Amino acid sequence: MRQDLCALLRGNSYPGRGILLGRSEDNTRAVIAYFIMGRSENSRNRIFEETADGIRTRAFDESKMTDPSLIIYHPVRRLESGVTIVTNGDHTDTIRDGMTAGHCYRHGLHSRTFEPDGPNWTPRISGVVLPDGKYAMSILKSLDGDPACCCRYFFEYENPPAGAGHFISTYQGDGNPLPSFAGEPIPVSLAAGSPEELARALWESLNKDNKVSLFVRYIALEGGAHQTVIINKHGEGNHGTQP
Repeated sequence: MRQDLCALLRGNSYPGRGILLGRSEDNTRAVIAYFIMGRSENSRNRIFEETADGIRTRAFDESKMTDPSLIIYHPVRRLESGVTIVTNGDHTDTIRDGMTAGHCYRHGLHSRTFEPDGPNWTPRISGVVLPDGKYAMSILKSLDGDPACCCRYFFEYENPPAGAGHFISTYQGDGNPLPSFAGEPIPVSLAAGSPEELARALWESLNKDNKVSLFVRYIALEGGAHQTVIINKHGEGNHGTQP
């Protein structure tokens, strides 16, 4: 049963980083959303910034950045083939390099594990959207908090229905240590008719203290033109449409 993603987010103060992939209600566009949250000053001191092939994170105030590892990376990259990759870490580049070399997205992920931030062992989550709207998601996580074992899960959606999507996040919720996401990506409804509408709904649903940045993109299945909305807690959101 599809769930209401906004309701899920309103009831969870700290899902961490989250990826939403799906298909617009009019069945003409692929839908992507990615958000980051933070509990520490270092994690909260970030913004999303557009690049030629996607977005990157960067420090809002460089003087307050204490440790760039794990929090400065390219969450979204679009390949020349039209494939879009979204992840919560530098494995965006691992997937890109593998696919550029002719491998499937899973190839590079077999060389990666969860993040080395014990005792949380934050999962590495990722999504890949093909030009025809088919998509895949994955999570690399520890086995019940045991760093000796990495579990790799892959989920592929060949004919996604209109007005629906799937959501995955790094954590089930707040805690110490933070509990890793469990189970399959959550099926959710997608009724928003535009990236602006979806971005507004998601941003308003995220915890006001912990939310940091949000990226939403709608990609036309015919031609590949895309519309992007970025909202940063530090500063104004950026809106753009690119072919």
